[in-house]
Amino acid sequence: MMVNEQKSDVVLVVDDSAETLGMLSQALDEEGLTVLIALDGEQAINIASKMTPDIILLDAIMPNIDGFETCRRMKQNASLRNTPIIFMTGLSDTEHIVMGLEAGGVDYISKPINPQELVARMRVHLSNARMTQSARVALDNAGQNIFTTDSGGQMLWATPQVFALFEAALADSKWLETMLAPLLRSWLDRSPEQGHKLVMDAPLKKLQCKYLGEVSANEHLFRLFEEDGGSDEDVLKKSFALTDREAEVLLWIAHGKTNREIAQILDMSPRTVNKHLEQVFKKLGVENRTAAASVAIRLLSETGRLG
Repeated sequence: MMVNEQKSDVVLVVDDSAETLGMLSQALDEEGLTVLIALDGEQAINIASKMTPDIILLDAIMPNIDGFETCRRMKQNASLRNTPIIFMTGLSDTEHIVMGLEAGGVDYISKPINPQELVARMRVHLSNARMTQSARVALDNAGQNIFTTDSGGQMLWATPQVFALFEAALADSKWLETMLAPLLRSWLDRSPEQGHKLVMDAPLKKLQCKYLGEVSANEHLFRLFEEDGGSDEDVLKKSFALTDREAEVLLWIAHGKTNREIAQILDMSPRTVNKHLEQVFKKLGVENRTAAASVAIRLLSETGRLG
């Protein structure tokens, strides 16, 4: 009989005290967690780069590289940017708490550590991390041109569609770092409102991004699309090989108008609207107006014209 074993979460514990490492390893092992240990920052960075942990417990004060610098260097690794890091420290003053959070930590716990409290906090952050990852996987699969940056304009995460659009515009990693990041940083410094758009001159073509808001501390959400001065009808016509009239009818369908309302708007008979719709359904490969509207709305949304 086959048994499905649930994968245990991997936690990396970083502390220069062998006693602390021993105590935490035993407590976390009893909770069913897989424990990796490191005695200093360099060792922790090396381990994390080879075996990405689900969560990291990091001593704030260590010789050579302290926990704050270790955290900052870990967050430069794309595979660790979304890994929650909890600081462990005997220092509970505000200055060190703020330093930990600014370095990229999500929480801190004071020594001497209460294992039950620590595990409870870890479970919360592991759950939040999984929810965030699930949302990003869903966006990947939905074909959305979505990406996030920190307040300095450095990209934190993006769907495959974003990278494909940058590649089509010949915007390589150097352009993203030297041109895009400063441009977005300057824009974010002016606190743009949700829905505002910014035009960017990529090497091959103009791109435009829409600001969707701050999704978490120091993480901003954008939608990317190709700059196009044409109308919504032009976008639908070009994308689905529609005639001018078919594109107009589809656009009003996407706006929730009935056939009678469309006939009045476009000054044609309802019968003519139906004939155009038959061709629209055929070209879009759908069977009804609801499906046609969904296809049109998705396209206009992905190009930044909706949402």
